[in-house]
Amino acid sequence: MSHLSRPDSDLIARIRRIGGQVSAIERALTTDDSCAKVLHLVAAVRGAVNGLLDEIIADHLEAHVAHPDLTDQERAEGAEELLAVIRRYAK
Repeated sequence: MSHLSRPDSDLIARIRRIGGQVSAIERALTTDDSCAKVLHLVAAVRGAVNGLLDEIIADHLEAHVAHPDLTDQERAEGAEELLAVIRRYAK
């Protein structure tokens, strides 16, 4: 499934915003901004990435686990893929 096939997809815009946030962290580090500001920027990036992950997980569930046209094998594969991501993320 292409995540960009949805007509209302904002994934690219989200990624670009996250890229801007990461650039802000780099600028803060190179200009000797306060630790508090850097921590705030890092927390914002983490929140943005978590939001992106949530959206992609929801899309995956709809397309690869819950879709009514899937076979049992396809559902099992989709669930296993998702479980692998969740385990990796939880580390």
